Amino acid sequence: MVSRSSVAACAATLAFALAAPVHARPPAHSPVHADPIAAAIADPGRDADRRALDEGRKPAEIIAFAQVHPGDVVADWGAGGGYYSELFADVVGPKGMVYAVGTVENVDVAKWSPILARHPNIRPLFVSAGVQALAPASLDLIFAHLEYHDLYWSSVKFHYPVRDVDAVLRNWYAALRPGGRVVVIDHVGPAGGDPRQIADKFHRIDPERVKADFARAGFVLDGESSTLHREEDPHNTLVFDPAIRGHTDRFVLRFVKRG
Repeated sequence: MVSRSSVAACAATLAFALAAPVHARPPAHSPVHADPIAAAIADPGRDADRRALDEGRKPAEIIAFAQVHPGDVVADWGAGGGYYSELFADVVGPKGMVYAVGTVENVDVAKWSPILARHPNIRPLFVSAGVQALAPASLDLIFAHLEYHDLYWSSVKFHYPVRDVDAVLRNWYAALRPGGRVVVIDHVGPAGGDPRQIADKFHRIDPERVKADFARAGFVLDGESSTLHREEDPHNTLVFDPAIRGHTDRFVLRFVKRG
């Protein structure tokens, strides 16, 4: 976690980035490649730490499943250290946009500064978790990687308030253009039970709970992928346990806003 002074400095930097015009130009480092997903993954500007995550996260398969295309406008919900934000930025290109949504109190300035410098089409939206919201009819894709269970999790220490999940999904539905998509990737949790207790104990969620939440909000389940399935995961272990960290069974769901 960053210090108060770092958060203040980051907030000022991000506020400036939001106010500054974004010029439609490709990053100078972008490799020429017929496949924009392959080009994004091969981008020589990506650092070694993020490249090391590729084997377990399988970004080529995931981005293809998410149906991201040049020119799309994407919200990376819970953008973390920017792993997917910079990949999306390369894929959508200079005519697209990526909004990196995160909790300002937890921002790692050192990780984000070089990403923002290299990708003029990323707009950081780092605010306190309780006020995170997306503008109406502004997006083609909302992408939530290992973040959906946190809508059911609360922590004073880590600045996660108790949230109204249905209200968040109503905002997501309104934020998408007709035909827009939401992709949710998360750690598979035990079936049934209280999702808040499961999120607190294991940092997981039952995929059937996610499907029910989205159906209630008006979304249609449009696809599932087994790309990140891990048979050996018992589903009842904390995801940060060294015995399983990085090797959890993860579901991948795609929902669509019809119309």
